[in-house]
Amino acid sequence: MRTRITEYLPLSVLLLVICMAIPTAVCASETGIAAYYSNVFHGRKTASGERYNKNALTAAHNTYPFGTQLRVTNLDNNKNVIVKVNDRGPHTAGRIIDLSREAARQLGFIKQGLTKVTIEVIE
Repeated sequence: MRTRITEYLPLSVLLLVICMAIPTAVCASETGIAAYYSNVFHGRKTASGERYNKNALTAAHNTYPFGTQLRVTNLDNNKNVIVKVNDRGPHTAGRIIDLSREAARQLGFIKQGLTKVTIEVIE
């Protein structure tokens, strides 16, 4: 019996370490396409109940909890901004985040409409 425990103990510890590391690794960063809200949404309620303000630094993300602070970096010019998640989305395939107009302006992609970004959770 003791032999069996000592055989499986290292494997069990390894699996435990891997399971504890997975959420951190998955949430550490995400890379994909960002877009920004049209002006027509200004003043409308978001999924969090807040009103969308095109001049605030906010974002829509499908999984991060409301209130999560994210650093979004535009990979085309290396500009970054910190936004607060207050809505759900994007609802378009292939996109990972929708940003307020002000966040898009600070990231420098108003003319393009879309850009490739990296998202990191600010702890």
